Amino acid sequence: MNKVVGTQCSICKTAYTLEEVTYTCPKDGGVLDVVLDVAAIKAAVKPEDIWASRDFSMWRYLPLLPVEDPGYRGTPLRSVGWTPVYQPPQLAAELGMRRLWLKDESGNPSASFKDRASALLVAKAIEIGAEVVVTASTGNAGAALAGMAAAAGQKAVIFAPKTAPPAKVAQLLVYGSEVILVDGNYDDAVALAVEVADTFGWYCRNTGYNPFTAEGKKTAAFEIWEQVIASNNLGKPLNVFVPVGDGNIISGVHKGFRDLYALGWLQQMPCIFGVQSTGSAAIANAFFSGTEEIKPVSATTMADSISVDMPSDGLRALRAATQTGGAYVVVEDEAILKAIASLGKVGIFSEPAAATAFAGLRKALADDLIAPEDPTLVLLTGSGLKDVKAAMQAAGEAPVIAPNLQALQAFFAAKG
Repeated sequence: MNKVVGTQCSICKTAYTLEEVTYTCPKDGGVLDVVLDVAAIKAAVKPEDIWASRDFSMWRYLPLLPVEDPGYRGTPLRSVGWTPVYQPPQLAAELGMRRLWLKDESGNPSASFKDRASALLVAKAIEIGAEVVVTASTGNAGAALAGMAAAAGQKAVIFAPKTAPPAKVAQLLVYGSEVILVDGNYDDAVALAVEVADTFGWYCRNTGYNPFTAEGKKTAAFEIWEQVIASNNLGKPLNVFVPVGDGNIISGVHKGFRDLYALGWLQQMPCIFGVQSTGSAAIANAFFSGTEEIKPVSATTMADSISVDMPSDGLRALRAATQTGGAYVVVEDEAILKAIASLGKVGIFSEPAAATAFAGLRKALADDLIAPEDPTLVLLTGSGLKDVKAAMQAAGEAPVIAPNLQALQAFFAAKG
């Protein structure tokens, strides 16, 4: 089955074959959308075929993905996705909501959403015979690439800012990739990865640069469709809250829903809400100004995974909200820490970037952007183990007592 027509520039709409252009549009630098052969897929596949699959991973959607089966069954490469959806009654009651879902990505092999893109990019690298895959990352994307590359025996090189959390750097190193810390920020690492790829002919995984990253990330939308939309009588569009940094996750989620809608498998497009920290809000600023002009900021948020000066996939990320009846929401870092603690109290341990989406839901309810009765899903993109320092800020320190009963009784008495 021919699954892909080619690519199309998100700015000028110029169409290309996969052989013509590998990365961004040569005319204006626009990020490329992969265009599926909708007619061919519709003729060959039905939703029931997907639902009947016993492959409970992102690869159950292989008929809708622009790669061939990569093999490597029984490895972490094949266990990405099909992450759980929770409905904690405590949080729903606290927020006054009846239909609240949380999709937790921390169960992926490297404990973050970024495994989706990296699994697909490694599959593509195998397909085209790439010797080395290179990327820039604040930690999660690099860890995801390192882990997926290790599973497939693929060489990988990762550039990360030297300020990346130590837990993330340790993960990169353990997987065995070549890890190089950059004395600069994320944007500096991105530029270096692109230059290195051009110079050495390596395959670049950078988000908002390689069009196939969004193709991996769109599988989350497929799962939301199958786990929530198709299995519930929602009666109205689902609200989906997504944390946003460089913009590629929300772009990928939007792409997934658009593909389903084009196939006729999705009747109503969800309303997508992007959530940014006030310390890194370039896309939200454009949304609030009512333009598509995205200007760089000096990112200062403690949520490192979404700390970006100039988003690499900003335009598509902006359109994910404007084209679906959604919106952008900005939250303070203090609200992000509060969200980490709230999620922890229902058994979900999220890193700051992931908790940002939940903080955004709170803000959207307070600002009447959505109603409590609206069906809503929050995408939680990474594990709290990625940033233990932030977790300690959210939860506080544990007390230390002498190892005897009297000390414990004195502690409880003082605590009241």
